This record gives sequence, C-alpha cells and structure tokens, in this order.
Amino acid sequence: MATTRPRRRGVRRAFPILALVAVALGVSIAVGPKPSSGGNAGTAFAAASSDAATPVATAHPTRSPRPSPTASPTPDPTPAVPVVVVHPPRPAPPSLTAATRRELQLRLDGIRTKYALPGISATIILSDGTSWVGTSGLADVAAEVPVRPETAFAIASVSKTFTAALTLALADEGRFAIDDRVRTYLPDLDLDRRITIRQLLDHTSGLRDYFFHPRIDRRLLARPDRRWDEARALRYVGTPYFKPGRGWHYSNTNYLVLGLLAERVTGRSLGEELRDRFFEPLGLRHTWYQPTDEPTGPVAHGYRLTGSGDDVRAVDLTDGSSMTPFTSVVTAAAGAGAIASTSTDLARWARALYGGEVLSGAAFGEMIGDAVRTEQYAPAVRYGLGVQFVEVGGRAALGHSGRLLGARSVIRWLPAEQVAVAVLTNQSRTDPGIVARALLRIALRPATDCDCGPRR
Repeated sequence: MATTRPRRRGVRRAFPILALVAVALGVSIAVGPKPSSGGNAGTAFAAASSDAATPVATAHPTRSPRPSPTASPTPDPTPAVPVVVVHPPRPAPPSLTAATRRELQLRLDGIRTKYALPGISATIILSDGTSWVGTSGLADVAAEVPVRPETAFAIASVSKTFTAALTLALADEGRFAIDDRVRTYLPDLDLDRRITIRQLLDHTSGLRDYFFHPRIDRRLLARPDRRWDEARALRYVGTPYFKPGRGWHYSNTNYLVLGLLAERVTGRSLGEELRDRFFEPLGLRHTWYQPTDEPTGPVAHGYRLTGSGDDVRAVDLTDGSSMTPFTSVVTAAAGAGAIASTSTDLARWARALYGGEVLSGAAFGEMIGDAVRTEQYAPAVRYGLGVQFVEVGGRAALGHSGRLLGARSVIRWLPAEQVAVAVLTNQSRTDPGIVARALLRIALRPATDCDCGPRR
C-alpha cells in the first residue's frame, strides 16, 4: 500500500481546526505552543460523507496517510493549544417571519422535486429557540402516505453522535478512561491489544470497516428480514488499515465495538442506556434504538433510486417489519448506525449536545479538542470524538452525516450563530447537506421589519 507523509503540524496547518474548536467552545483563540507548566461506498452501508455539494462515491473510503516513520505511534495531543481570550459578541438573531417560513417550504419542495427524492423532513432551531419544521414528499410511496413532522427516518451514522456521547459519559463516571485499552474490557474480541477507546472514537484504531467487505452487501440483501448480531458483523472485518494510532480511516467497526463496550461495562443493552440517558431526559419522544425498541410513531420506508432525469424509480426496501430501511442492515449497524428519529428530535439533540447541555465541560472538551490530535493525519473530514468539523456557507459547524441504503441524513450545529439544522431523507443517492445549506441561507438572512413575501 502506498503511503504519503502527513501534513506538517505547525501553527499554519493547525490554525483552521483550532479556530473551529474555539468557535465550538464559544471562545476566541490565540495559537501557540503548550505552556511548559504542566457514496455510494458499499451498497448497504456507506461511511459518513463530507458536506461537499458532490458527495464522494467510491468503493473504498478515502484513506488518510500514516505519519512518517519517525513520528510517535499515537497522535501528539498538543501540537498547539487554544488560549481563551474573550467570549465573542453574538450578532442579533435572524427571525423566522411568515415570509421566511413560506420561502423555506418552497425551497424544500423545490429541492425534493429537482432531485426526485421520495420524502424529506427538515428542522431549523434558531438561537432564541424558535423553530421551523418542513416536510415534503412521501413516507410510503405505494400507499401515498405523506411525510409528517412526526415521521421518523433511519439516521444511519448520525447514530454515532449518541454512541460517542454515551462513551464519554461513562468515562466521566469512572467506568473506564478513554485512553484505556479496549481489550481490558472486551478480552473476548480479537482486537489488537494496543487499540484504545479514544482510537475507536476518533477513527485512529486502524480497524477495517466491516461494511466494506466485498461479500457483506450480498449477504445483507439476500435476507433483508434476517436479524444480525455484532458477532456476525465482526466476521467481515478484514486486515487493519494501519497499526493503531498511525493514521485516520473512518470505520463503522469502531462504533460497533463501542456499543459492545457500553453494554459490557453497564450490564444493560445499548438501547436501554441511550433511552434512559438521552432520549427520555431530553424529551426526544420520537427517537429509538431500532434493534431492541419499538417505533414511537410513523416510520418512513427507505428507497433505492434507479434511473435518472424524468425516469427515476423508487424501489421500496422494506422487509415488512417496523425497522427502516430493513432489518439486516439495521441490526448489523448496531452502535454504528441503528437509531431512528425525526428531524425535530435530531435538531434538538444537536442543540443540546453541542450547546453543552449533555456532557460535562471536561467530556465536551475531549470530544471537540480531539480534532487537534487527528488533524495531523489530514482526515477526509475533520473529526473529533464522534463529531465532524465542517463549514456550511462559510460558517463553522459541528455535527455528523450518515448514509444507509435507503436513508441519508445530516445534522449541523453552528456554534457562533447558535443554530441547529437537521435534514432526513428516505433515499441514499442525494446528499442532504445540499438541503441544509440551502435552507440555512434563507433562515440566517438578517431579520427585517418587512414581511414582504419570499424573495425571487
């Protein structure tokens, strides 16, 4: 395998990610040395993509280079550190006038039509707590059931934000330390003894993604109604991408193992932990872990789109169960991508998680600050502990994206503006980041006193 050297870790390279970290934490920064005092990537399941207008679609996820042979085997945690100066002033929030709401719905309908999406749901929450919820299209094409605000979709890899938060919460309680070795708690798994919990969280473990095994798609689609367990999924993990701590490569295997870790140290199912810690306390009434819990409302079918132009056909992937898009892929995804939710619940989750309401200050700092550690490997998407760092319309944003066959989703939190957006679709061809950007351009326009109708 050919490798290249990582980018230099100096101040010039570190500054962009440090700026994003600082915005996430609500501070301005100065950069300096540490003080001395101290896709269609795989048919059934695709890796989270960047927020690019044209998503990467390749049979092999983008690899990040190994460090040079002289580099430390684990990422240097302190190439540069943010120095707190002041909290930046916040601009006056935009306003969701009647005209703005109409324009948002028209834009949502237009995008759905342009890309021939079966159904879509979107929610925006502004800094003052006001929100807009828009739906368009069908949750069930054959039965002509429309998408409603309470319609849930498979959220795919956005599930990782919940698994990461749970892992950090357990570490905060002293169940383990995130730099502990995974084999200490899961000795029965055939894992490299050097892999740490942190390396699972930030995708530096080197574990190969089981969803990219050449035979797994055929097996999942041959029996879509078959329930998988983690042991069956782990049979499809191939040779490592690299030695632990020597590179960055997005891998669903990391979060499958994190789900097993949470169950081992708590003695409870992953669904129970997520429900008791996050879903119920935060009032996420239409969010559930599909392998073990029943739906709490209507569920959108997942669709594979075939054809192009005016000849697009939506192929229903349902297996007749309540799981969306279908049982085999959902149960195989487990802690990496098995949650279903509504756009409203996910926007509220993004606001709570990245707004600092879910984790302790120390745990949230670990989640965000780890992006400085992974930056030396030039990841395909800047990544912390279960969080992506992207820009949306020139604005710094946190969040995650996800894709299963028949479902694609994205959540974004704009820390400077204190705005959350979630977009869910029941297809896997078109990037919902396109929708999020288009809607935010409308929602974040400066407020005016004129309710003059939508702009042309």
